Amino acid sequence: MYRRAYVTLIGTAAVMGILALIVSRHYDRPLLDPEGKFLGPSWLRLPLLLLGAALLDLLPRTLWMSRLNPKAVPDLVRERIRQHWSRERLTLVVTGIVAFYITYVSYRNLKSALPIARGDVEYDRELMYLDRVLFFGQDPPVVLHAVFGETFSAYILSYVYLLFLPMVPLALTAWLVWSRNVSYGYWFATSQCLAWSLGTLSYYALPTKGPGFEYFARYEGLTRTPTTDLMNSLASARADVIHGGVTGIVQSVAGFASLHVAITLLVALMVQFTLRSRVLKIVFWINFAITVVATLYFGWHYIADDVAGAMIAFVAFYLGGIATGQKFEKHGLQSHPTTTTSAIPIDRP
Repeated sequence: MYRRAYVTLIGTAAVMGILALIVSRHYDRPLLDPEGKFLGPSWLRLPLLLLGAALLDLLPRTLWMSRLNPKAVPDLVRERIRQHWSRERLTLVVTGIVAFYITYVSYRNLKSALPIARGDVEYDRELMYLDRVLFFGQDPPVVLHAVFGETFSAYILSYVYLLFLPMVPLALTAWLVWSRNVSYGYWFATSQCLAWSLGTLSYYALPTKGPGFEYFARYEGLTRTPTTDLMNSLASARADVIHGGVTGIVQSVAGFASLHVAITLLVALMVQFTLRSRVLKIVFWINFAITVVATLYFGWHYIADDVAGAMIAFVAFYLGGIATGQKFEKHGLQSHPTTTTSAIPIDRP
């Protein structure tokens, strides 16, 4: 039933893993687990992630419905497992988390090797001039700093921008565990893996550092925020990897294309097409819009990076939908799945 979804999801993760291995061996650099020091080894983390996804569904619901009555807990847990945690749901959660984990770790390693593999060429100068053409001779960050200021707005944009970090795993978990149709979970996981993979390809196709790293003097007047601290940390790690010969850390600087834009747009599209809450749709579209402004404001990206990131989101969203059996309506932002289970009937528009 989900053959195309399995092939696309697992195939994407496998290709990314193989490419990461090839690059690692070719440039004699170890494969790194970017979150290993903080979250422990992957052999332990993956089972914990799967267990955490189940507990996130079972624990709050059970505590609420049992009214903290211990005697009611076993029956409520068994009922939830019987009704929700079918074999298809378990397969989705395990496949989605493992495939995304492999794709993301491979992405981080391939991105880290970018200055070594493609250090002979960068296109920051060309994209900077394109920005000036699009802004009638002005630099976008200069205009945005004048419009929004460089103090209070900097904090607002910073915190919205950094919401991306927890949003990625939480959104993936939400669609895997709670999607009202299993095919929606495959759709989101597949689109996520495709987006990170296409983003990696774009890094190697058009290497850039981004204006905040290439032309950092333009951003010295900004108030110190968590985002500026993060940029300084990434710049330091990049220097350690390229010039200091450090091999135990990843460097995470790459401009084209913006995966912040790609992933926040992808989440907004998934909310628009698969959820019914008007409030959530508005919230995630606003989050996407503010993220776009923040990428330019802080100098993470050029305009071309954001446009390319949006294109990646649309391509990944559509291909993920086709691979998982979605049927898109000709008019309006709607779709409905053509795959189903006996417990979850086809949603009709």
